[in-house]
Amino acid sequence: MIYLIRLIFMIHIKYPHSAITSQVIGCAMRVHGQLGNGFQEVIYQRALQIEMRLAGLKFSREFEMPIYYRE
Repeated sequence: MIYLIRLIFMIHIKYPHSAITSQVIGCAMRVHGQLGNGFQEVIYQRALQIEMRLAGLKFSREFEMPIYYRE
């Protein structure tokens, strides 16, 4: 039991965002489980938006950001 607690603590320190990462992946898995394959990307985006809101996650959908490529 102590080993497990230490392991969880070490993971938390090494990967401080692992809890939210797990939530986001869970949302994506639920969307995929419900919709399956074959829809346009925008359908998955909208479904993921719903799942993430239901999970209480704060997020922004598609925003512009600078890209530095071959400069």
